[in-house]
Amino acid sequence: MGKRKGKGTKAGRAVEAADLEGKAAKKARKKREAAAQARADEAVEAASWSEALRFRPGVRLSDVDPRSTPGFDGKKSDGEEVMVELQQRLSDLQERLFAESKGGGTRSVLLVIQGMDTSGKGGIMRHVVGAVDPQGVRITSFKAPSAEEKRHPFLWRIRRALPTPGLIGVFDRSHYEDVLIVRVHDLVPRTTWSRRYGQINRFEEQVVADGTTVVKVMMHLSPEEQKERLGERLSRGDKYWKYNPGDLDERARWTDYMEAYQVALERCSTDAAPWHVVPADRKWYARLAVTNLLLEALERMDPQWPAADFDVEAERERLELSP
Repeated sequence: MGKRKGKGTKAGRAVEAADLEGKAAKKARKKREAAAQARADEAVEAASWSEALRFRPGVRLSDVDPRSTPGFDGKKSDGEEVMVELQQRLSDLQERLFAESKGGGTRSVLLVIQGMDTSGKGGIMRHVVGAVDPQGVRITSFKAPSAEEKRHPFLWRIRRALPTPGLIGVFDRSHYEDVLIVRVHDLVPRTTWSRRYGQINRFEEQVVADGTTVVKVMMHLSPEEQKERLGERLSRGDKYWKYNPGDLDERARWTDYMEAYQVALERCSTDAAPWHVVPADRKWYARLAVTNLLLEALERMDPQWPAADFDVEAERERLELSP
């Protein structure tokens, strides 16, 4: 994690919510109370979402029910109700992180989203990431590498897309494609992609050491649910644009992809950057789960409002005297 400035220095004194005054204090208090109520909702279990969804050694993806709802025993309506308050809290913490960087903070967040086609990555962008101020977010969708990118090591384009201080970076697919699709389609020699697991671990450890909290999510979809979602895209004119004939070609390699994901999770879920498996057959649950994973990461970081770098009282007096 990046170092925080000490509270003893002028630049490093953090402004707690309790130090705010007037409308700002009331607004901050309401956000905290609403979020606390959402977090204490009886449908939410006491265990953290990070622990409930973290990939554990020895677990097989085939044993994880894609329709299950770990950490939540409520219904869809309950989840949607809770989401409102969670999004408010998420927005507040994202603003704090962004503001912290303006005061010299160096920390950031990287949310990595992986999953098969139709697993709901787009919904995460709209309903989770879309709940925060866009100026504090950088979304990168990784497609097949360009000619220029192919001339560099596979992590070159990933490094260039890492979030700068104060930002939440989001990878819609990521460097893991280089041990997933590359492995399934034999795009490079086995000796090449097999080295990449270790390279990825070292890369992520350095990213974390440099001050970026990494949240990795595998959207775990069932082949039955994918077939239904692809069918919907073919039955509705407003969904044709989302359909890609190549999706069926990839679907035919489902077993190969699941094995590639299994190995990636086993070899690249580390203490520095653990993997989380989110059952994705229920869209509302997947969005709720990722919201909580991101929220817990930000709560652990506890970003602070930066102290004023000007004389507040003097500026108040100037304002009073202004026309």
